[in-house]
Amino acid sequence: MIKPFVIGTILATIIIFFLNSMMNSALGADTNTTVSSTVVTDKAPPTANSPSVVVNNSDVCKTAVAGAVQTQILGISSGMTVVDENCEKLKLSRSLYAMGMKVSAISLLCSDSRVWDSMHMAGTPCPYMGAIGEEAKKGWEENPDMIPEGSVVFAKMQEVKEEEEKTNYTVRDLNDFEKFVIVGMAMYIGVPILF
Repeated sequence: MIKPFVIGTILATIIIFFLNSMMNSALGADTNTTVSSTVVTDKAPPTANSPSVVVNNSDVCKTAVAGAVQTQILGISSGMTVVDENCEKLKLSRSLYAMGMKVSAISLLCSDSRVWDSMHMAGTPCPYMGAIGEEAKKGWEENPDMIPEGSVVFAKMQEVKEEEEKTNYTVRDLNDFEKFVIVGMAMYIGVPILF
């Protein structure tokens, strides 16, 4: 019993002595060495500056956007203007209206699906190729591909139209089925029926 304990103690002592000698040789024999150094940080990394994009006039339908990103290696910066198309439509429409071109001003606004929908719901359809009122409504119905994309009213009109067509096909199919049954019964009975 004592033998394994003694052997373990001897092995542990040898391992500790071996590791201690390796540490001393790795660190060097002289442990009283002093190292001093000075770190100089006199320069900050350069900064990426965004260009200033100025839009001074309130009559311009543009907005300025600029941005920059800087890392320790690379800096990128950019700027641009963004056109507000809705603002342009409103300004052009006001100019046309001020010049007495009222139908043209409304036609320009009607290129927006929201305006087209509201005009249609109000019972005053947008002008169509110079026609106004009922003639314009007929023109829009004959040429639905000219209606501005995104129109909610047009989408609903298409759904109603498809539903009516589906109902018409169902009624026609039912009539054809009734005729088929009557002809079949007549043939079964032996009575000639002419349609």
